[in-house]
Amino acid sequence: MIRRDVLEQLPVRTALPALREALDGRGAAVLCAPPGTGKTTLVPLELAGLTGEGPGRRVLVAEPRRIAARAAARRMAWLLGEKVGDRVGFTVRGERRAGPRTAVEVVTTGVLLQRLQRDPELAGVDVVVLDECHERHLDADTSAAFLLDVRETLRPELRLVAASATTDAEGWAGLLGGPDGAAPVVEAAGVSHPVGVVWAPPERPVKPAHGMRVDPALLAHVAAVVRRALREQVGDVLCFLPGVGEIGRVAGELAGVAAEVLQVHGRAPAEVQDAVLIGGDGRRRVVLATSVAESSLTVPGVRVVVDSGLARVPRTDHARGLSALTTVRASRAAGRQRAGRAGREAPGVVYRCWSEGEDGRLPAFPDPEIKVADLTAFALQSACWGDPAASGLALLDAPPAGALAAAREVLTAIGAVDGAGRVTARGVRMARLGLHPRLARALLDGAPEVGVRRAAEVVALLSEEPPRAYGDDLAAAWRTARRGGDAYAARWRQEARRLASAAGEPRGAGAGAGVPAGAKDGAESDALGEITEDAAGSNAQAASATPAAPASSDAAAAGADAGGRARSGVGAEGGSGEGGSGRADFGRGRAVAGGDDAVAGLIAALAFPERVARARGAGSYLMASGTGAELAGAGAGSTGRAGWGRGSGASGGGAGSGLRDAGWLAVAVADRPVAAVSARVRLAAVIDEETACAAARALYSSGEEVRWSDGDVVARSVTRLGAIELVSRQLSAPDPGLVRDAVVSGLRKEGVGLLRWAPAAVSLRQRMGFLHRELGEPWPDVSDAALLERAEEWLGVELGRARRRADLARVDAGQALSRLLPWATGDAARFDELAPERIEVPSGSRVRVDYDGEQPVLAVKLQELFGLQESPRVAGGRVAVLVHLLSPAGRPAAVTADLASFWRDGYRSVRAELRGRYPKHPWPEDPSAAEPTRHTSARLKRG
Repeated sequence: MIRRDVLEQLPVRTALPALREALDGRGAAVLCAPPGTGKTTLVPLELAGLTGEGPGRRVLVAEPRRIAARAAARRMAWLLGEKVGDRVGFTVRGERRAGPRTAVEVVTTGVLLQRLQRDPELAGVDVVVLDECHERHLDADTSAAFLLDVRETLRPELRLVAASATTDAEGWAGLLGGPDGAAPVVEAAGVSHPVGVVWAPPERPVKPAHGMRVDPALLAHVAAVVRRALREQVGDVLCFLPGVGEIGRVAGELAGVAAEVLQVHGRAPAEVQDAVLIGGDGRRRVVLATSVAESSLTVPGVRVVVDSGLARVPRTDHARGLSALTTVRASRAAGRQRAGRAGREAPGVVYRCWSEGEDGRLPAFPDPEIKVADLTAFALQSACWGDPAASGLALLDAPPAGALAAAREVLTAIGAVDGAGRVTARGVRMARLGLHPRLARALLDGAPEVGVRRAAEVVALLSEEPPRAYGDDLAAAWRTARRGGDAYAARWRQEARRLASAAGEPRGAGAGAGVPAGAKDGAESDALGEITEDAAGSNAQAASATPAAPASSDAAAAGADAGGRARSGVGAEGGSGEGGSGRADFGRGRAVAGGDDAVAGLIAALAFPERVARARGAGSYLMASGTGAELAGAGAGSTGRAGWGRGSGASGGGAGSGLRDAGWLAVAVADRPVAAVSARVRLAAVIDEETACAAARALYSSGEEVRWSDGDVVARSVTRLGAIELVSRQLSAPDPGLVRDAVVSGLRKEGVGLLRWAPAAVSLRQRMGFLHRELGEPWPDVSDAALLERAEEWLGVELGRARRRADLARVDAGQALSRLLPWATGDAARFDELAPERIEVPSGSRVRVDYDGEQPVLAVKLQELFGLQESPRVAGGRVAVLVHLLSPAGRPAAVTADLASFWRDGYRSVRAELRGRYPKHPWPEDPSAAEPTRHTSARLKRG
């Protein structure tokens, strides 16, 4: 029986007429409704006609998370008085409860993407509701773009609703409306239950969160606020924390409280999640949750929310080829969502663990995932959709060009797309496996070598990072999962079975093409792996195990240009069309014979070939990408449970790690803390050099390397695996062209000081620099930067003969520099006239001019200038020389650029001061008419 009394109390009911009108008129609408209004539950039932109003339709509701999808379906079925699977059902990865009568089906956005790829028309579906679109997950944005494409080209009658409690209504309205103008925005009144705010910042400053690390002092404060809320308020408490590690820490701090402490996150068993959402037995509860409880959920009994103010989001470090989750301050929009959980059933209170002043400085909305996450899976989806560049997709934010280019290079290298970016048959199969493309490559290429079942089991481990207690050794974690009875092991077994079944299908099997989505019970096995699901919560594998294209290796590997674009060599040679397999070549059966360790290492290396790493010290490794890596406990920065490392697992890291003595590793999961040079290994497998070279074959190179290193030319024959040097030997007769390039590189790195600069060469450079500064062209710029830029031009002959640093030290820089004088125009002939090295003064002496400063300087004894009326000038009369007048002993007496003025005004005081000190030298009253001399008065009289 329909629970009409409950339905009629949901505030969103008042907005339903306007929503129906908008959909009838434009076919698309944006629904803005605060938490608790019933937008997730009542609206789909009404649009499907299940409440008795309106025509019957089939409605598909897309949620960002599995827990939200199950909860929404359960709530709607309860409102109808039915069981889930009848007229209301759901489909998430690995689980489907729907039947032929299902009119409202709730799916994750990953499942929706896969259905759109298999059946773009969404045959049989009348309305699609994109719920919680404000979270801006990549799958949700991609689904919206594909749906808009479907409406425009295939099914203009398909109705779309973008629903959220806090969203960019204007942006979504413009996107859904398209060229016909913005779609209508329908707003529902909020819940009548008020939510009070208590600002509860820590009494003492805490360290800002960075990477995966959260200051334990903040977590202790959050636990204290939970205890305070239990004392001051009634009802259950819902506490938001960034991840599983923080939930465990706070749960420990709450030991002994007079309440049942529950944990809700993406890794929690479905039974635990369901129990939390069903409600308690009368005993007070404290629910510690990640952001999975932020949207689309009503946790019965909650009257109090404690908000840590932190969220965990994926970030990509293209410079090092690493992606990882990082802890950030939650946005104000997220804060409103979280607070709304306290007012779903009655008046509530939110305790915010920061100050009111800080609140205004928080970001308004979270960063769109498309701007910060790894885009490899998105690029494959776009290629399968027929738009490899994603240029024709209607997206609120365009993908960053560098990140998208890096993703396409990964796909090309693994054979998922051809050289033009078009998807290959292999790429289509990868997309249908429900995995990140890297893991799909590992499964497809690894299965023939080690067997489908074992390959699927290791890939299942990589698709969801094992608990910390499993340790950092992938093979050991595999064995633990096999015998484990925990929730993770159960999920792992289910996923391994799904992958084994999918990988065992014939290559040409396209089951489901053209079949209405949801028509088969096995549709869930085709659901695209929700790579970003629970990304802000505990599923660290989504980001940290799927790295960006690396940015430092040899030509076949990777590099990063000035724009931040990363280039990747992912291991196998990429296919250039439908026939390109992208597969690595292995000796069949070798990994099988090696047991679990060899199998785990091979699969991990296939997934992340640029992360194969060779030991370079105790617990320290160099990855093929060029990034250093350290095992837990191997260096500074090791942290405990609340840190960014894997923590104190049963066999993880430090001296107890089974990986410490390995010569080679295949690093599956790594992250890099703020300010750290090396990455931290969180999960890896032992491999040998042969496996590393086979898996990362595209990074393998052999040839002559002549480069400037440690202050000299080094010429070697080198075999490399990316940045890892495998074999090298000195070259006795290196290629002259390579030597010349190395010498030029060294010159540019260390500067022109490597050359021999005699005083005459220094003077020549100063004179040339003066003329360039005063007259410009054709006089050349002789600054360091300019000389290095034109090194080939003025040092060509010498560079051709140089073989080492010592050869450069013998180069006469002055002779080489004279080649830059403007001989072609004839101006070089006037060089000594325009910038004379010496100037003849009235005494007959030829005095050197110093061009080192901004103005040329002539330092000369005062008596030698007697009779000279004006200061000398250079640069064709443009510049007056600055005269430094010296005493008979050569000490500075006066400085002037106007000699006539000095004779008239300044000379008297100098004469009065120096006449008594140097009586043997002439000091006439009228120096302008006196005879110049460089001798004493007596010598002058003798002639």
